[in-house]
Amino acid sequence: MRAARCVAYGPPENIVVEDLPDPSVSAGQALVQIRAAAVNFPDVLMVADQYQISLPVPFIPGSEFAGVVTAVGDDVTEVSVGERVFGSGFAGAFAEQVALPATMLRQVPDSIRFDEAAAFGVAHTTAYHALRSVAEVTPGEWVVVLGAAGGVGLAAVDVARAFGARVLAAASSAEKLALCTQRGAEAVVNYDTENLKERIKELTDGGADVVIDPVGGPYSEAALRATRWGGRFVVVGFASGEIPRIPLNLVLLKGVIIKGFEVRTFAQHAPDAARRDHDELHARFQSGQLRPYVSATFPLAEVGAALRSVADRRALGKVIVDPTR
Repeated sequence: MRAARCVAYGPPENIVVEDLPDPSVSAGQALVQIRAAAVNFPDVLMVADQYQISLPVPFIPGSEFAGVVTAVGDDVTEVSVGERVFGSGFAGAFAEQVALPATMLRQVPDSIRFDEAAAFGVAHTTAYHALRSVAEVTPGEWVVVLGAAGGVGLAAVDVARAFGARVLAAASSAEKLALCTQRGAEAVVNYDTENLKERIKELTDGGADVVIDPVGGPYSEAALRATRWGGRFVVVGFASGEIPRIPLNLVLLKGVIIKGFEVRTFAQHAPDAARRDHDELHARFQSGQLRPYVSATFPLAEVGAALRSVADRRALGKVIVDPTR
């Protein structure tokens, strides 16, 4: 099979496409012919060896995918050969095939495209947990989403709207904000050209109830200053590359609650909430209420370019790698 591998830590351009032996399946595993794999910001960090967990080189990056089951090992009852499935693992998705435990796969209805299924898991799971279980958003509340046109950001816009919240989308260009409006944001702010704190207060009539922040950097403190008393500020990531230092006197004076969320360990620490959210989220996906936005698709030979578009925050919504192209 062909696979994109990180052979040396560094920028996305270090990725090389190689011919490797086809993976085999052992007991409890399924082999999937990958039809689409999604690019996430942690993939960029893993290639650079800047993620919380380091993988030894060489390795195949990519965590979420969709495709067709071509073989199953002994004791597999969850899926069968020929089924359309999607799933995620820690790595291995930027390839023509992947073998992994069958329990990590879910069926894809015929009404859902492979690229939609591949793009759905990580971003929408992050957004759903962050809003449902961490922020505990309620209908009518103002939710401010930073980096709102990115993968997690746009998923947060979608999920917040599904919960009946009012959404203010913050991003860095007119094109990105137009997409957020198209996806249901009620108000928008260009934080490269406008005063983020003042505009949030103006547009939400006094301040945000919830802030979802996957960006970090200089925007975090401005958004926190624009919360109402008792607002909830959820830290999701640092796509800007800068971890902000928040003055704690703001927390004291505003009564704001700052919470952190990491998708990798949430189920470990909050298993009941994770199971509930997972079931609700996939029901909304299967029914068509939630769908990811896919802006670009790259062939396997251009995985480096796909990663670069995400690393440079140029991507709108989700970026897909299609090994069949």
